[in-house]
Amino acid sequence: MSLLRPLPGQRVAVIGDVGGHVDALRAELARLGVPDDGAGPLPPDLLVVQVGDLIHRGPDSAGVVALVDRHLQTDPDRWIQLVGNHEAFYLRRPQFSWYERVPRSTAAVLRRWWASGRMRPAAAIRVEGEDLLVSHAGLTRGFWQEVLGAPPDVAAAADALNALARTNGRALFRPGTMVGWRDPDHGAGPVWAAAGTEVAASWSGHRLPFSQVHGHSSAYNWETGGWRLDDALRSSASVDDAARHVVITLPGGRLIGVDPGHGVASRTSWRAFELPDGQ
Repeated sequence: MSLLRPLPGQRVAVIGDVGGHVDALRAELARLGVPDDGAGPLPPDLLVVQVGDLIHRGPDSAGVVALVDRHLQTDPDRWIQLVGNHEAFYLRRPQFSWYERVPRSTAAVLRRWWASGRMRPAAAIRVEGEDLLVSHAGLTRGFWQEVLGAPPDVAAAADALNALARTNGRALFRPGTMVGWRDPDHGAGPVWAAAGTEVAASWSGHRLPFSQVHGHSSAYNWETGGWRLDDALRSSASVDDAARHVVITLPGGRLIGVDPGHGVASRTSWRAFELPDGQ
């Protein structure tokens, strides 16, 4: 089973949605200690997991993909690339319309990653006794039960999600409320589920089998300062405005949102979510 166990002293940085902003990605990698303005090799003590949605919105999706491709080639064991719904736009029949397209050469790189397994749906990490599943949008309770068979083990859940990339893409890319703005679905898939109304809401009143880290959307509206959560969950949620992280603590674990909400312009204040050094 594919459980990532950081080595003693090794940091894990989960990077949220980049959205075509190569300068923002370079700056964050430089902050994490990657030389040459984020383009150099990853330091030996750093493991990166990126949650997908590298592309669209910002000015240089091609530059983002080229930078990540360099790291996937030079640091294949220390850069884990996950698939987002915007990458999926080029991997299968699109589930949504979008006003821009990446260059054909960039789309070809995304398809190469997917075909080779370099880009996958999920990763499982164990750090200081906490098990965490990392996916683009988060794992709803309904999907965990109905599609995966309710695996209590985080590695088994990640392996099952990754197997769906080859065996059942229709299930893997099951849409939720963010496709067509339909009613929230507590069984929405891990590439599309909305953070507050689908992922968190589906686990309300239930015990998490493991913690989760996700991007894609936020249970907190950074523009208005309002919550996309039921009242019952708000007391369990906290916000880091500077890092653009939302943490919802529930029985059994945490739901950690890391989508900074980049638009046409990048956020000036955001950070990767850093897990403790391996012990």
